[in-house]
Amino acid sequence: MAPITTSIDVNRPPGQVFAYVTDPTRFAQWQKGVVNGHMDGDGTPRVGEKCLTTRRIGFAERPATSELTHIDPPSTWGVHGVDGPIRAVVEVTVDPLDSGQRSRVTIAVDFEGHGIGKVLVPSAVRPQARKEMPGNLATLEQRLEASPAQPN
Repeated sequence: MAPITTSIDVNRPPGQVFAYVTDPTRFAQWQKGVVNGHMDGDGTPRVGEKCLTTRRIGFAERPATSELTHIDPPSTWGVHGVDGPIRAVVEVTVDPLDSGQRSRVTIAVDFEGHGIGKVLVPSAVRPQARKEMPGNLATLEQRLEASPAQPN
């Protein structure tokens, strides 16, 4: 199956957009269900570092660990889930628009099911993600455009 891909244009420069959209400590500000997140490193994220995110699923909080697979600021960032029955594969791309004053954010999300996740991914997880992604990106746009513009 193809990844679920959603894009939105943001009236902020790529550097500012990239820094915000790839910062796990900010995921809860724009992603539905995220309670908290952080990188398991000290400073600048590097390939191989762990991204730890906790989501509220139903009445429980579920932690998930992903590994940073690539990073090329301010353009691309990707993670791949490494634990649990549902493992997300996320690709973020930030493209400059209008001489770098605006940006297009594209997020592609796919899922791998392990154990019970093999049943949950097609029946519940993918439909829920497809439903939530446009709202998540609209919230991302609102948050970024409400903050002061910063230079690239």
